[in-house]
Amino acid sequence: MTKVIIGGFVGGALIFLWQFASWTFFDLHRSQQEYTPNQDTILTFLGTQINGDGAFFLPNVSKNASKEEQQKAMETSIGKPWAQVFYHTEMKNNMTINMVRGFAVNVVIVFLFIFIMGKIQENNFATVFFSSLAVGLIVFFNSPYTLHIWYETFDVWGHLLDALLSWALVGLWLGWWLNRGK
Repeated sequence: MTKVIIGGFVGGALIFLWQFASWTFFDLHRSQQEYTPNQDTILTFLGTQINGDGAFFLPNVSKNASKEEQQKAMETSIGKPWAQVFYHTEMKNNMTINMVRGFAVNVVIVFLFIFIMGKIQENNFATVFFSSLAVGLIVFFNSPYTLHIWYETFDVWGHLLDALLSWALVGLWLGWWLNRGK
């Protein structure tokens, strides 16, 4: 049980540290959060057009639009600009709680990975390492890449590096930790 607890916390910390480095030192996600000198004007205008927090896809139609209205709007939009807007009426300083929640989630997912690895009878360093890389690819394909397919996100390569490198670190750690003394 000590192996599982230490393995989970250290593995979670490795993912957390990689995520921190990815978003700060390496700035791999800059393309998803670019600066515009018009930000104050844009935010002021959005505040006059949007009532409350929400996520918006532009152009779009009302959820009550008929199939014909949806089709016409789609055809009219082809070749024109489009946007996604995530709007919040107030920026909050909740960095500490978000970091705690992020770390806790990382520990839980590594515990789940250790649980799965514990069910494999021929468990060795290579099995853990390559299984960990497979989990990284599953994580990437399931969310960031699928979103990229539909919404042409700008930091898809950063997410791929995040998934592969963080799970490679976990695989190296757990491959050694879970199999030491065997």
